[in-house]
Parts: sequence; C-alpha cells; structure tokens
Amino acid sequence: MRDVHDIYSTFKAEFPELSERINGTSHAIHVDGGPLDDKTRALIKVAVAGAAGHLTALETHLVAARETGATDQEVAHALLMLVSTCGFPTFMEAYSTFKRTVI
Repeated sequence: MRDVHDIYSTFKAEFPELSERINGTSHAIHVDGGPLDDKTRALIKVAVAGAAGHLTALETHLVAARETGATDQEVAHALLMLVSTCGFPTFMEAYSTFKRTVI
C-alpha cells in the first residue's frame, strides 16, 4: 500500500530500521495472526482507529479498506458500530473523516 501521509514516509526515511521492525510486527499480527480475510481485517482497523479517535490512522485504514474491495456501505456500517459502544460524537468524528477522505 502506498504511504497515505507524508509524515509516515518521513518516519520511514529517518528511522528505517525501526520502521522495518514495526512493519514486521504489524505483518505478523495482521496477516499471520489468524484466519480473517483482508477486507474483514481492514474494516476492523477502520472501526478501531475511529473508536480510538486516531483520525490520521483512520484515513490510512480507509484507503486500505477500499484497496481490499470494501464498499462505502461496508465502511459506513463498520463506523456505525461506534455509536452504541463509543457514542454518537465519536462516530461523527470518524464519519466526517470518512466522508472527506478520498478513497
């Protein structure tokens, strides 16, 4: 996946060894960690980033979800899950990010 944010590219350039270690750990968890398919994992990451209020990460995961074939309806449904667990304001922040992110 392409780097969605320039700051991530900057981080990788300034800390290449650390970046490789973080990516290795992420790969081990994300890909090798269990039976979930790419799209399901991407939608979970969208929901988690939205729930945590990490909007930069949410933008990245929205792009990744689209690359796995997730539809706008599936992404919106994943974000709607936030209403009953995290509250309507948290959902609205994530939903606003979704609506303004080109994916």
